[in-house]
Amino acid sequence: MENLSQMSKRYYKYIFFLMSIYVLGWGFTAYQPIFLGLILGTTLSLYNLIVMVRKSNRFSKAVEEGKRVGSLGTFSRLASGALAVLIVLEFPDHLHLVSTVLGLMTIYIVIMIDFFLQNLRK
Repeated sequence: MENLSQMSKRYYKYIFFLMSIYVLGWGFTAYQPIFLGLILGTTLSLYNLIVMVRKSNRFSKAVEEGKRVGSLGTFSRLASGALAVLIVLEFPDHLHLVSTVLGLMTIYIVIMIDFFLQNLRK
């Protein structure tokens, strides 16, 4: 099985590539609220990925040492989603709600696409 740090580096690279496309779309198109919502959601999705990788490393280390295993951060992921919705509701003229929610799901879509691509390579 592949190392978690290798996979997460690939995911970071994909997310930063998507973020650069979103920034270009925000800067050069008339759909600024949509792209700004995607930027907000994807930024929080990246934060969720960083937290998930960090907690997974702690989880695996605790299992190896036979210590008590903590949570993997479901509450923090839900809280970041609630934060995104609160920000969108505060600035509805500048942010698009649906694109923000799609941005929040970006990391899960990236993980699924990467899984299929890695299986095709093998």
